Amino acid sequence: MTIPFFDGHNDFLLRLMKSPAPREDTWLGNGGAGHLDLVRMKEAGFVGGLFAIFVPPVSDGPPPDFRTLMAHPPHEMPMPPLMEAATAQPVALTMAGLLHWMERAAPGDFRVCRTADDIRDSNASGTIAGVMHMEGAEAIGEDLDALYLFHEMGLRSLGPVWSRPTIFGHGVPMSFPGSPDIGPGLTERGKDLVRLCGELGIMIDLSHLNEAGFNDVAKVSDAPLVATHSNAHALCASPRNLTDRQLNLIREREGMVGLNFATFYLNSDGRSDSTLGWEVMLRQLDYLIHQLGEDHVGLGSDFDGCILPDVIGDVTGVQGLFDVMAQHGYDDALIAKIARDNWLACLDRVQGVAGPA
Repeated sequence: MTIPFFDGHNDFLLRLMKSPAPREDTWLGNGGAGHLDLVRMKEAGFVGGLFAIFVPPVSDGPPPDFRTLMAHPPHEMPMPPLMEAATAQPVALTMAGLLHWMERAAPGDFRVCRTADDIRDSNASGTIAGVMHMEGAEAIGEDLDALYLFHEMGLRSLGPVWSRPTIFGHGVPMSFPGSPDIGPGLTERGKDLVRLCGELGIMIDLSHLNEAGFNDVAKVSDAPLVATHSNAHALCASPRNLTDRQLNLIREREGMVGLNFATFYLNSDGRSDSTLGWEVMLRQLDYLIHQLGEDHVGLGSDFDGCILPDVIGDVTGVQGLFDVMAQHGYDDALIAKIARDNWLACLDRVQGVAGPA
């Protein structure tokens, strides 16, 4: 039996934008690369997810070789510089347009959704649900006016930062080992951004924020606290992962954590070693469930944005994870929660705080 699942984070839009292949091939399933396309999603039981708008760093030279650097911890990569809205906004609009193009290119198979009920309706008709997410809010700009536009286009989840500073706050560096307790919190404009997102029913993603920023979101917002693609710092001491204190606060606020499949956020030594087995992922799941409870854990794969375990390979490997979860002792009800139900319930809670979306 194929278990339907909702994924808290992927970077397919970035791959689609940068792909040298025709975008129809990359999306509809003839590209044969990356972790996602429509054919493999349907085969895998992928019924929806948060599709990230992410503006990559601009560099005068070649980008760092992340795979090599992360294969040999300890490592500490310099933070990319702050990016201006004028640079980020055209790229973000291109990616938002691509999400809507995906709907037009696959009528009846893919739909841009704005509420949890939209997702349920889409799933009931066999349509994959795509929710617009923004990873790093550089494209919004200081006056926040662009947030209204992106919201109209379907934006329902936003991370104020990626792993670089913005005018809204500060991200954690790509380093290992390290603590998320590094740098200042949200700026005053960042707090305004969080408040406006709350009014509009846009979920705040904590995954790349440092600890001070996490604390500021918890103070400014009444909404559930959500980290769409993060793991437990106690098991992998990356600053991108969440401390027990953060996990406990997420549980208290009825939020969510999506298990990140990236090997360098799973391995206890922080290596980007794709040969790790299922036991490393199960160890993270066990710990997250222990800290958060069964109703607050889901999947946040980071497909098309990370180095995956070979046992998964791409989206079609997720059913294998569910198989080993069952062998590990998770019953059908718990697997269904982690696969999809918890994400939909969390989106209901987020939008319930703001009122109708």
